[in-house]
Amino acid sequence: MTCNYIKILDLAKKGEWDKAHQLIQANSDEYSCLIHAYLHRVEGDLSNAQYWYSRAESIMPDNSLEEELKRLYQLVEK
Repeated sequence: MTCNYIKILDLAKKGEWDKAHQLIQANSDEYSCLIHAYLHRVEGDLSNAQYWYSRAESIMPDNSLEEELKRLYQLVEK
């Protein structure tokens, strides 16, 4: 199954957390895990965010949510 990262990030940007989360949670590739982690940061669930960052073999960045969203767009648009 192909994941439409841009669509999911666009939903997150519009504040449609539940829809974005529903679409991303079925995927486990690196970008999906990073987006999933970001969504949990937005939700305020930092322990769950840390879990998903670790699934992407990453650490939770020390940046704002806005900066992280921009970074994620840049990653998936490559």
